[in-house]
Amino acid sequence: MIAEITTLPLQLDTPFAGELFLLGRLLFGATLAFMGLNHFMDVDTMAGYAEFKGLPAPRFSVIASGTLLVLGGLGVAAGAYPVVAAGGLAVFLLVSAVTMHDFWSVDDPEEKQSEMTSFLKNLYGAGAALALLAVGGSAWPYAVGIGLF
Repeated sequence: MIAEITTLPLQLDTPFAGELFLLGRLLFGATLAFMGLNHFMDVDTMAGYAEFKGLPAPRFSVIASGTLLVLGGLGVAAGAYPVVAAGGLAVFLLVSAVTMHDFWSVDDPEEKQSEMTSFLKNLYGAGAALALLAVGGSAWPYAVGIGLF
């Protein structure tokens, strides 16, 4: 007999659960926001890399992705528009993993390892963003509390 799977609303009523959830959001969101700021600090180098990877409109892509990372990261950290923030980050991280860190097409072993590491970082970041997206419609502790849902 197969057990029935049920879902429960997000419950953070155990000791320190709300504080740990906030800490996780701060670490995740602030790190991504900082990565987004780096896009603006070295646009030319990042645009050159994006062009090397074959992205159309590389300069625009760097600025747009930097904006998405900053706004999405701050949204997750603050708990503002969590569905939009987490969803945008998840899509960006999945797309950039495949388009920017295609380690399978690299011949140089050191470059291949570097690209694989970046690919895997994007994948686990996307996993975290998807987990936050899943609970984005629930009330988050210590959150600004504004959103679409």
